[in-house]
Amino acid sequence: MKKGDVLSVARIAAIQAAKRTAELIPLAHPLPLTRIAVDCSFDDQAHRLNIEVTAETLDRTGVEMEAMTAASIGLLTVYDMCKSVDRGMRIESLRLLEKSGGKSGHFKSE
Repeated sequence: MKKGDVLSVARIAAIQAAKRTAELIPLAHPLPLTRIAVDCSFDDQAHRLNIEVTAETLDRTGVEMEAMTAASIGLLTVYDMCKSVDRGMRIESLRLLEKSGGKSGHFKSE
C-alpha cells in the first residue's frame, strides 16, 4: 500500500491502543500490561482479515478492555491505510474470546 506495510502499522497501533485504554474509555483504570501480542491472519476464501490480541498483566483484574481496544484500533488502522482501494470494507464481530483471572474468573466464548 502507498502508506506502507499495513499489518506492521496495524500491530503498532494495536499495541499503542492497549497501553492507552484508560485514556480512551471513561472510568477504565490504567493497568501495568506485561504482554500484548497481536496476531493477524487472512481468510482468503472469505476475503477477511482477523486480528486477535492477547493482553496480560500481573494485576488482579482482567485486561479484556485493553485487548478489545487494541483489536478495534488495529482494524481501524487497516481501514485507514486501505480505504483508497476499498471504502466498502467492514469491521465486524469484535468479541472477547477468552479471559482468565480477575474477580469474575475464567470466561471462554463458545
